[in-house]
Parts: sequence; C-alpha cells; structure tokens
Amino acid sequence: MLGRISASHIRSQRAVLRNNIRVFSNKPDVELENYRSEWKTYGDIKNYTPGKFTIQTFNKISPFGLKRFEDEAYDIRATGDENVGNAHAVLLRSHKLQEDEIMHTVRAIARCGAGTNNVPVARCSELGIPVFNTPGANANAVKELVIAGMFLGSRRVIDGINHMKDLGSQGIAKERVEKDKAMFGGQELKGKTLAVIGLGHIGAATARDASALGMDIVGYDPGLSITSALKLPNGIDLSDSISAAVSNADYISINIPYVKGENGTHGIIGKDIIEQLKSDAVILNFARGELVDSEAMKVHLDNGNGRYVSDFPDDLLWDHKNAVILPHLGASTEEAEDAAAAMAADTIKCYLENGTIKNSVNFPATALSDRPEGSIRMTVINKNQPGMLARITEIFGESGLNIFQQVNQSRGDVAYNVLDIDPTWDHENISLKDLQKTLTMTDGVLSSRVVYGTPGKGYARNIDGQYWV
Repeated sequence: MLGRISASHIRSQRAVLRNNIRVFSNKPDVELENYRSEWKTYGDIKNYTPGKFTIQTFNKISPFGLKRFEDEAYDIRATGDENVGNAHAVLLRSHKLQEDEIMHTVRAIARCGAGTNNVPVARCSELGIPVFNTPGANANAVKELVIAGMFLGSRRVIDGINHMKDLGSQGIAKERVEKDKAMFGGQELKGKTLAVIGLGHIGAATARDASALGMDIVGYDPGLSITSALKLPNGIDLSDSISAAVSNADYISINIPYVKGENGTHGIIGKDIIEQLKSDAVILNFARGELVDSEAMKVHLDNGNGRYVSDFPDDLLWDHKNAVILPHLGASTEEAEDAAAAMAADTIKCYLENGTIKNSVNFPATALSDRPEGSIRMTVINKNQPGMLARITEIFGESGLNIFQQVNQSRGDVAYNVLDIDPTWDHENISLKDLQKTLTMTDGVLSSRVVYGTPGKGYARNIDGQYWV
C-alpha cells in the first residue's frame, strides 16, 4: 500500500507530529502523543492531513452520504487510491473486509446495509473496534421487492414474458396472445394470508403494506421490539412459532437475519417447516439464501404448485420451473443506497466526534449528552471482566483528576467507558500522555481515546502488549 518514503521526509514529518502536540482552544492546552511508532504501521505519510479525520471507503459509496462529512474536518479516500492511508474509520458496502486491511489507526467500521457478514465482527470486538450497520435504511426498497415477489409468484408473469418473446421471434405473437393466456392463470392477493417471519424494519413494513392490499397477516418474531410493534397493522395475528405461522398461509415472507453457528438461523426454514406448508404456498426469501434448506424446498416445489421467489443464488433451484431466482436486488435502489450511506456516515461522525454508539452490532448502545463546558472527554474500551471499572476510575483518581460524569456499558465480552473529566490544574498546560499510556496498558484495556480538540489525535491501543499511539 505504501510507497517508499525517504528517511529525511519521515524525520521532518515526525518533528511536526509526534511528542508534545498541543490542542489549542479557549480551554486549557492539552498535551497528547501522536504517531509514536513506525509510519509503515499507519499508512500514507506523504498525504497525511493533520487536523482531519480520514475515512477510507471500499466499494462505491453514495455521494449523498459522503456529503455528510464536512470538508473542514474529514478527508475521504477510496481504497485503491495512491494516497489512501492513516484511516480513522472505514465505510463499505459489499466488500469482504479482511483483518489485514484494517489499519492500526482505525477506530470504527460502518457497513452501508443491514448485514455484516462481510466484516470480521468477532475479530473487531477482540481488537476493540465497533462495527456499525444501517438497520432500516433499505427497508422500503426490500419491502417493495417482496411485494413484487408476491405478484411474480402469483401470476407466472415471467413465464408469460418469456413465452411472448418466443412467439414474437416466430412472428405469431398477435395471433396467439389471447389463446395462450390461459397457460398463465394465477390468483389475486386480496383475501389471501401472508405469514411474515421476522417483524423488524422490513417485516413490519411488508406486513403493513400487504394488509393495505387486503391480505390477512400472521406474524412471528420472538424478539419483537416496541418500535416495530407500533408499525404493525391492526388485526395482525401473532403466532408463537414458525410452524404455527406458516401452516395456513398462502404466502410466507422470510425476514430474519442469518446467524452462523450453534443456535443460529442456518437452514431454519428446513424440512420440518416446509412440510407444514400448503401445497401451493409461495415462499419469498429476500433475507439470506442460507436460511432455506434447498433440498426440502425442491421437494415442496416438485410435489405441488408452490413457488419460491428469492434474490439469492441457489445452485439447486435456479432453473426449477416453480422458482424465480433474481439477482440480489433487495437494496439496489438509488434511494436505499443514499439512505444507507447517510446513516452510516452520521453514525461514524457521532462516534468519532462525541463517542456516541448507535446501531453497533458488537458494542453496547451508548447515548451521550454533550460534554460539560470546560471538560475533556475520554473513552476506554476494555474486556468485560470483573474489576475493570474500579481500576479505570482508580487510575483517574491517582492522577488527581475529578470525573464530572461517567458512563459504563457492556455487551458480551466488550465494555465501553466514557468519562468527562475536569481539567483544572494549578499550571497552564495539561498533559494526558502519561495518563493515557497508563490506562491503555492496563491489563484488559484494548484502547483509549481523547475526544477533544484536533480531529484524529488522542487515540491509543494496546496491541499484544505494545503501546500504539
């Protein structure tokens, strides 16, 4: 990634950037360390812009979303550019991110979409890096495709289109158009029953709009949130199991996340569920292909007049006469890409500028108020183990610092601490260098950050017992 850089150039840049960097404002001056280690660890030194956050993008990100990053405080660089380096955050869509692509300087990763299967989330948790997604940003786009899928599964529209193309190639389309329409009879949606499995953003929207089309709605979601519940149509019948929800349904929409491993959702729509379906039931899978047992689905399609409509590839069902397999079009609208990019950008900004965590898939949600006037905000990410909070506050106490307010949240193996401290000293300048190093190198701490002053500075990590700042 990096070009060769002369030793003299490195020395000149280090002279400007490393020890005794001060953050000037109308508040006390704060001494921080910045870039102590070799520049090859961080990336591109020649094009490093002090005083700005660097956002590295993978894939083509909507310009609408990128405009959320103000030019005065952010530097956007696409992967593949000669000048990419020193990233403070990563923004991506479908790129399968590898650990060696995550620089030591990266504080956060955001995916413009709901799923994060292309991000090494578990490893990011171990490294102390929050991963964000954009739940609901593409809900309308996917919901519209689910509704379209119901029509495609009801009326054999695609078969009819292909038939007319064949007749047209023979020059006999006009004379056969009326005679052949009986080959493609179907049913209407009104009065039919739709089972919605998963009532999150997409599921709730699908249930609401299908109800407006005159369908009866049955739903199943053991983790139904209050927010989603308020979006459901009146009269929805909530079931206590997937089997109960689908047994009398004419249409089944699958809207649940794909989770690997034990107690995951791989193949959750399996033989035991599919055997409960009506022989002519239409299954709509715009969630993840791995949720459905293809072998069991083939038996259903072979033995009845049911349909399977999905926008995920399937090596077994792709050419089945009762299957409609589309490209992965769920969120492929301009509006959805704009909304997802804007939400991801706003999430990254809130975290970098304020420390707020929202829509993270591996860190605890942490809503933060503004810093008390004159205070300095520090965050500490640590392993969620006994005694850590006490040790962190003890270190601040040993430094003679008063804590204005403190927030501690945890999720799984990760804990997140936010401390607003009183910088009042008898002397003019305040040094946080030693405090931050002591905090960061405490056993169990993964990283620390000073959310104050010049963007991009004040971040330190404990990597295998080495201090990186």
